[in-house]
Amino acid sequence: MESVRRMVGEKPVVIFSKSSCCMSYSIKSLFSDLAVYPAVYELDEIPRGREIEQFLSRIGCNPTVPAVFIGGELVGGENEVIGLHLQGSLKPKLKKAGAIWV
Repeated sequence: MESVRRMVGEKPVVIFSKSSCCMSYSIKSLFSDLAVYPAVYELDEIPRGREIEQFLSRIGCNPTVPAVFIGGELVGGENEVIGLHLQGSLKPKLKKAGAIWV
């Protein structure tokens, strides 16, 4: 879906979320703690949110939210992002994408 590709290209970090999802909240909090300010799209609050969610499912997001893109590439959901963080791989990925400087 071209609109999703355009959305993930707008900022170094993009999160597709739902406003009531606790996993999405934890990921948004993690990025906030890291001083990363992603573009966040709440799929339950935007037009075509359901269509975007179906597209995310087709490209391998399971569950569909949160879906995190760094540097235009799909990283995955909460498990993948937390795993990268615990391994020490998240910050270098964020630096490479230009989302953080330190």
